[in-house]
Amino acid sequence: MNLKQIATFHSPLPEKFGIPRQSGLAPSLKGSIVFEPGLRDANALRGLEDFSHIWLIWGFSANRHEAEGVTVRPPRLGGNKALGVFATRSPYRPNPIGLSAVKIESIDFNGPEGPVIHVQGADLMDGTPIYDIKPYVPYADSIPEAAGGFTDSTPWKELEVSNPEVLQEVFGERSGALLEILRQDPRPQYAADSAKTYALTYDGHDIRFSVSGGKLEIHSVE
Repeated sequence: MNLKQIATFHSPLPEKFGIPRQSGLAPSLKGSIVFEPGLRDANALRGLEDFSHIWLIWGFSANRHEAEGVTVRPPRLGGNKALGVFATRSPYRPNPIGLSAVKIESIDFNGPEGPVIHVQGADLMDGTPIYDIKPYVPYADSIPEAAGGFTDSTPWKELEVSNPEVLQEVFGERSGALLEILRQDPRPQYAADSAKTYALTYDGHDIRFSVSGGKLEIHSVE
């Protein structure tokens, strides 16, 4: 089976580092979906404006190697415990395909690049290929009684962010999404180092920070 790229995702996050580990964890984070030239037809989106959310089927285009073996080490478990690849959402899979539910912010049916879907809460980096889009249907897609496996027993603890006013000065209202990303602790958990200064690239700026004792300290925005 050959998958045809139908669109490209655009985001202020140009690298894997800092991408939310799941969709919806940074609900203010905005992105846009621009279709390939052969699909820039508003008729392809007719009726989508009546839905609030969509499923994105996309490719892990930045992975440099395929999955090795059948187990992975989820960040939520500190990168220290191995689970079966099919019991996780690791990006390293037999087929590098991702699935994300995102909120539709708006749809520009008459833009210069054809119809563009503006969304919030995506966990995709800039330039990610989109292979399909399907509407999120609550009566079929929502399962309130579903069990969440290790994610139920190991809740993720958000960090406290110090010096958030530095972000406000540079990014204004866009700083809210960046704060949501930083609170999730973007560091690789298997190599988290309290003595190290990390750099996250967001909308053309490098945010340098360190983490210690449940607090993330912003050092500079360059």
